[in-house]
Amino acid sequence: MRDQIHVCEDSEALALHARDWLVELIGRHPSEQTPFSIALSGGSTPKRLYQLLSELPAGTVDWNRVRLIWGDERNVPPSHAESNFRMVKENWLSHVPIPPENILAVPDPGGPPELAAENYERLLRERFGCPDQVPILDCVLLGMGDDVHTASLFPGTKALGERRRLVVANHVPKLDRWRITLTPPLINAARHVAFLISGVNKQSALSSLWHAPLDPEQFPSQLVRPAGGQLLFLVDQQALGDVPPPESSVVEVIGNWGSARNN
Repeated sequence: MRDQIHVCEDSEALALHARDWLVELIGRHPSEQTPFSIALSGGSTPKRLYQLLSELPAGTVDWNRVRLIWGDERNVPPSHAESNFRMVKENWLSHVPIPPENILAVPDPGGPPELAAENYERLLRERFGCPDQVPILDCVLLGMGDDVHTASLFPGTKALGERRRLVVANHVPKLDRWRITLTPPLINAARHVAFLISGVNKQSALSSLWHAPLDPEQFPSQLVRPAGGQLLFLVDQQALGDVPPPESSVVEVIGNWGSARNN
């Protein structure tokens, strides 16, 4: 399946397009199946997406059919200013009726990080009914840092080589911090994986992701290659700049300011 690149005019247009795309995916999800599962990302662009989701008119989405997990979390209590859970709660969860049992946050993220990762993996395996296999998530939302990291898969860190676990504690030396993160096997098993990338400071990272020789130790986002799912890049004009999309991708310019084009 060819990768898709959707180019939006700016970060606000990107967030609006991501909202509409996600609402459509949820709406197409068969009602007889388990809730539509979304792995969430931190960061400013996803934050705006969550705000837009919270502002949807009542009845637009059946929130009973949505299940949320966290793509990564900081090693801080849920009330901490740096908590991804707190960011999502303040900007989305506090405003919509998602059933509490469908909100699968990291248990005790401020405690020992390795124990938090073990407990989170146990929770996910129990709730998705996959004691031995890798669960298939419906959607994974990802950001990308200037160093080409995604989730909390940072360059040169131990989690990059994980092939068995769903969740690990990952120490990030350059930050001198622990993070709890989903692993490449779980991310790559998803049906839909979407990078949300905005800002001129992401041009170099985007160029490395698409065009640098394969080196996930240096460019962790290169690890994201869904085995049987769709990989989508939602980028704004500033992030794309003059970076040429991969020749194998399908590119669509979103909005009245441009027209669609295919590679």
